[in-house]
Amino acid sequence: MLVAAAVCPCPPLLVPEVASGAAPELDGLRGACDTALGAVLAARPDLLWVVGPDAEHISFEDGGTGTFGPFGVDLAVTLGRTGSTEPLPASLSVGAWLLARAGWDGPAKGLAVPDYLEPDLCAANGVRLAESAARVGLLVLGEGSARRTLKAPGYLDERADGFDAAAARGLATADSGGELSAMDDELAFELMASGRAPWQVLSGAASGALDAELLYQDAPYGVGYFVASWT
Repeated sequence: MLVAAAVCPCPPLLVPEVASGAAPELDGLRGACDTALGAVLAARPDLLWVVGPDAEHISFEDGGTGTFGPFGVDLAVTLGRTGSTEPLPASLSVGAWLLARAGWDGPAKGLAVPDYLEPDLCAANGVRLAESAARVGLLVLGEGSARRTLKAPGYLDERADGFDAAAARGLATADSGGELSAMDDELAFELMASGRAPWQVLSGAASGALDAELLYQDAPYGVGYFVASWT
């Protein structure tokens, strides 16, 4: 059963060593992530799943190892306690870093979900995760539209603000109104919103049974970043 979840974005810049001189710009975001993840740890889950976007649909049942070498930083992170050397995608590497920062030393597994995964399959993945232990915690990673401004990675798209506003409502209400579960996967793809599939996994796992609080909402660099706590 899902007992708590933290929703965070997963840009590598969240890691201060990667951000370097720009690190202070995201201090508020890091603090919000710490708060959301602290609530998950306080719920005492038996198992913590890290869910994030990637090109492939893969479960990391035995943890895995991530590196920030591709971003110019000699820093490695490990997910879980098994010592598996299976390479983690970038999103789950950020998740493993957040868990280490929070002091989590319990069992952790990973799930990467691609942007082509259909909403009903995302929900089914969420049900599976919720049933994987008596008390399950989730760290759900992903961003809103990357087309919020002219300087955004995907340039400006006028649909981006409305899409992200619906995401914020869903994250702030534990998807009680169905904003997350109803997200259009094709529109999300066009808006470069990496959080769509992970958020729909969360919605499937929670089934509207949790309270929610939106802790952070902004679009630095033209990308929608959200932090939410579901408990």
